[in-house]
Amino acid sequence: QVQLVESGGGLVQPGGSLRLSCAASGSIFSINTMSWYRQAPGKQRELVATIIKGGSTKYADSVKGRFTISRDNAKNTMYLEMNSLKPEDTAVYYCNADIQAGLLGRVYTNSWGQGTQVTVSS
Repeated sequence: QVQLVESGGGLVQPGGSLRLSCAASGSIFSINTMSWYRQAPGKQRELVATIIKGGSTKYADSVKGRFTISRDNAKNTMYLEMNSLKPEDTAVYYCNADIQAGLLGRVYTNSWGQGTQVTVSS
């Protein structure tokens, strides 16, 4: 019923910047918590940043001060502005969202996007 699609990944040099987007579509009544996760090769998926519907945010210590999470509730879209990128930020980045779906919002679902690759290398 709902779909999340990430975009904006790519190859960037250390110190560079990228902006990821996550667009939700489908029979959406409301989107609550939205998050970005990442998974590097051979490592477990880790939480990068979270934003609730009201706008409060939380970040992993490793990205504080460099990454900014935001959302546009009117567009059902979440963003991740990534600055001062480091090689250790290389990973597949996934968006995740808690969504109320259906005409009356009675279907609660936790959805994942397909991921977008971010590679930080010179």
